[in-house]
Amino acid sequence: MRSGAIMAIGTLASRVTGFLRTAVIVAALGTGLLANAYNTANTIPNQIYDLLLGGILTSVVVPILVRAKERDRAYGERYEQRVFTLAVLGLGVLTVVSVLCAPLFIDVLAGSYTGDQRRVAVLFAQFFLPQIFFYGVGAFAGAILNTRGSFGAPMWAPVLNNIVVIAVGGAFLAVTTGRVDPSSISDGQMMLLSLGTTGGIVLQTIALWPSLRRVGFRWRPRLDFQRGEIGEVARMAGWTLVYVLATQAGLAVVTALTNRAGKLATVQGFGEGYGYTPYFNAYQLFQLPYAIVGVSVITALLPRMSRFAAEGKTADVRAAFSSGLRLSSVIIMPAAALMLVLGPEITTVLFAHGNTTSDDALVIARVMQMFAIALVPFSTYQLMLRVFYAHGDTRTPALIGLVAVSCNIVMAFAAYNVLDVKWIVVGIAGGFAVTNTVGALTCWLVLRRKLGGIDGRRIVGGHLKLLVALWPLIGLAYAARTVADALGDTGSLLTALVTLVVGSAGGGLLYVVFAKLLRVEEIQSTIAMFARRLPGR
Repeated sequence: MRSGAIMAIGTLASRVTGFLRTAVIVAALGTGLLANAYNTANTIPNQIYDLLLGGILTSVVVPILVRAKERDRAYGERYEQRVFTLAVLGLGVLTVVSVLCAPLFIDVLAGSYTGDQRRVAVLFAQFFLPQIFFYGVGAFAGAILNTRGSFGAPMWAPVLNNIVVIAVGGAFLAVTTGRVDPSSISDGQMMLLSLGTTGGIVLQTIALWPSLRRVGFRWRPRLDFQRGEIGEVARMAGWTLVYVLATQAGLAVVTALTNRAGKLATVQGFGEGYGYTPYFNAYQLFQLPYAIVGVSVITALLPRMSRFAAEGKTADVRAAFSSGLRLSSVIIMPAAALMLVLGPEITTVLFAHGNTTSDDALVIARVMQMFAIALVPFSTYQLMLRVFYAHGDTRTPALIGLVAVSCNIVMAFAAYNVLDVKWIVVGIAGGFAVTNTVGALTCWLVLRRKLGGIDGRRIVGGHLKLLVALWPLIGLAYAARTVADALGDTGSLLTALVTLVVGSAGGGLLYVVFAKLLRVEEIQSTIAMFARRLPGR
């Protein structure tokens, strides 16, 4: 809980500044053609990195390093050096090849782009793709810190990136007048957005180096791999690559379809705000509670579960998973409820500024409300996957992932072909919710057999208590919305802000009170932990 709290605070700072970053970029670029080009190009480095290295780092390298140090600490440290060297070389080659293939990536993810929009998107991609190298080095540095019990720095480093991009967005607003589109953006404006966005990632990576030195890590390049070491990484990474390839294929389909939807909406006269950018911004909001709590809990638990699994302590693995899931749900469930009820207020406060209208913000809210349905199954699914990884099992997550991604692709195509153009992105987000529900249920059944039980009674009982405690929160949040609707002027920033503060703060307090009355163990533990840190206690 202490490790999770440290990371949660850092992640909260990261995500709050991340929201400011997103709000500034949305205000600067709007939700139309230029924003779609920028956001699509800016997702490509993440997709390629996740596809070829990110999943390997998070699911393979951490358990392998933990087991190597369990066998022999000196050997484990030398192994770190060798794997880090291999990762740096691989990232360098991958980055160069990716920059050369930028036009191809844009054609795959945004085949509907033509003329100036395609030209601008390709230029953005060429400037953004070097981020792959720094993402990879930063992720590997974070993995090393985690195996050495240091969790704070990787969660705080993104704050620097966010500050840089906020400054870039503010500068862009300052030097532009009116709405800028792909045909009117100047070379100076392009350079400001491109270099500033990538510069933030570079600074984020450099910021981790002092923490590495503090925990005693000094990188000394070495390639003297011993027999079987590369084979061990490759054996585990092979199935991880299958899983990541499947998920990235699903993301590519979703990106392409939402870009097509935006283009179709523009042609039909509905405006530019029904494409990829609303989906992208809603996904950023959806990720907040999971990142603050879910990622923090997963990051703290993975090294521990890996040690338990290496020692054959199945009961301890089961207990760690159960406690992690119940602890993360304490925050994730009320967050999902607030997103569902107060979605329009959240997006109005964050995004209805500059070149983004209140109607544009409402489209983002509708997509986010669909994502909110996915929040609990998504978090549960991600935590269960880490239990397999802790056992060195990457095959099972890959097979389950193929099932889930197939469902996602089918649902996305169904939404695109069946729904009205104004509802396509909302329907695709709904498909994401169905996908993660299928993935979570499938994973639950398989994991239950693997662990000889999954502590289901405590997990289900705890979640039922939380569900009961949610209703007062939902009631107050809905009442605040109803009062605001009755008073009128619901699209104004001030009304949305007051409604959001009253509904979330008041509802959150009621939720905590009722959860405590229902004796929800995790609520009581959290309150006790903070109480012990009050002055005089």
